[in-house]
Amino acid sequence: MKNNHYPFYYILIGLISLAMCLLVGFLSGVQYVVPDFIKTIVPFTVLRPLHTLFALSWIFMASIGGIFWYINNEKAPKNVMKWQFWIFTVTGVLITICYVLKKFEGKEYLEFPHVFYVPILLGWIFFGIYYFQVMWKSFFNWPVYYWMWGTGILLMIFHFTEAHLWILPYFKEYYTQNLTMQWKAGGAYVGAWNMLVYGTSMYVMEKSSGNPDYSRSKTAFFFFFLGLVNVMFNWAHHVYPVPNAEWIRYVAYLISMTEWIILLRIIYLWKKNMSNARKKRFSVSYKLMMLSDLWIFLNLFLALLISIPAINLFTHGTHITVAHSMGTIIGINTLILLSSISFILEDFKQLTNQFKKNILVGLKIFNISFIGFWIVLIIMGIKRSQWLYIWDSISFSRFQESSHSLYIIFGIFGIGLLVGLYVVIYQLISCVFKILIDSK
Repeated sequence: MKNNHYPFYYILIGLISLAMCLLVGFLSGVQYVVPDFIKTIVPFTVLRPLHTLFALSWIFMASIGGIFWYINNEKAPKNVMKWQFWIFTVTGVLITICYVLKKFEGKEYLEFPHVFYVPILLGWIFFGIYYFQVMWKSFFNWPVYYWMWGTGILLMIFHFTEAHLWILPYFKEYYTQNLTMQWKAGGAYVGAWNMLVYGTSMYVMEKSSGNPDYSRSKTAFFFFFLGLVNVMFNWAHHVYPVPNAEWIRYVAYLISMTEWIILLRIIYLWKKNMSNARKKRFSVSYKLMMLSDLWIFLNLFLALLISIPAINLFTHGTHITVAHSMGTIIGINTLILLSSISFILEDFKQLTNQFKKNILVGLKIFNISFIGFWIVLIIMGIKRSQWLYIWDSISFSRFQESSHSLYIIFGIFGIGLLVGLYVVIYQLISCVFKILIDSK
């Protein structure tokens, strides 16, 4: 075993965050059906930022844990890794307490008091120091996933800072600048962590297949640069209604049309050339990556539609936007990260046949439930758009009553999603605990 346990600590906290994210999301769904459910204890205004916090914690901790494991260097100082882990973990706990106590500040998705900007930024700087210290010597021979990870770290530092520019008077006092910067930073922030996640998918595909050609191909580097351009400009489709230069809207629209197409091709070629022996050895990781391929396709179709300005006008801010973000975070990012964790455990020979069988059962429950969950969100979004722009004579309370049956179906699929992923999470956490215990 590599002489370092901290990657597994990151993965463990990430999996716990995912479990909490699903639980809070479930409670939020129950409040849709039963509005007074635990409303006095944790109202929706608390559940929503908690849900986002745990989702982001899952993505960041699982990504960082995987990257630390993949680039492990025995000579690199481990103190940087330890400090970053404890900074992120303690800060996450403190932000959770602030949300429960209803102490909000900041902007959407980053509602915590802005004093936490400093430790979070420091954690990312520590990550960058460790990464480039380990990888610098091989800089001119990097495969594409090293470029994606390095770029993602730098972009996270930049866009996380950008997301807090609202503190400055120039943005705080002028609505248009404030709104534009909020969505610009938020969209680019997502693109930055996608670099970390998609780079992980490239690494897992290369190592599980035993074929290094993908990560050094022209197609792979084209995908990298396409993703980089998406980080820079794709955010603009969020601000079509805001007064901005026309060229920004046109560029954003054109770039939105290219999203994920190249990644679909890379996964297709990887699947085509994966040997049966390696499919069997990395069966869970392979299955998870294939499911992410399905969700890339479904979410690509939805993303292309809502990036069209005439459609975006009616869908933005409805449940269709939620379906898009859920499809991305759960259907793509989460499945890729679960594939990465499974790959590490399978390579480490910790996933027994019984563990694999249980995980595959959980995945079946998850995927059926998530497809229904996603479709119901789209239907709910269409109904809300109709209410906003067509049924202007219907009151909000009547509209809510008319959607009650959809909320119930939404909740049922949410329970299935929760159960399916909890089965997977439990198996993976059990394996991680076994590694940590056996190594002592």
